[in-house]
Amino acid sequence: MIANAIFAATVVTLGALFFLAGKLRFLAPYRLLLLEHYLSPILIAITIFFLNLAALFFALGRLFFLKDTGSKLAHFDRELNAGRTPMPPHLRREELN
Repeated sequence: MIANAIFAATVVTLGALFFLAGKLRFLAPYRLLLLEHYLSPILIAITIFFLNLAALFFALGRLFFLKDTGSKLAHFDRELNAGRTPMPPHLRREELN
């Protein structure tokens, strides 16, 4: 889920950067001056934008894709303890003697 959030944030950030690059084409003659004086604030702003987008996409993913996870896991646990569902070998509990 984290990888999906980072991927979506990357796509949106790159889209926003390409959009701004098209709209700010009139600043092209001054790009060396702007980068020399404002490179670190620009990178910090882009990083904060990216992190906020990643957090937003992560929260939306948790909201929409992990609905009722607790009740689903409780149902699965009840089924396993009742013996109606065969236990996979890698999930077997150690028996206490």
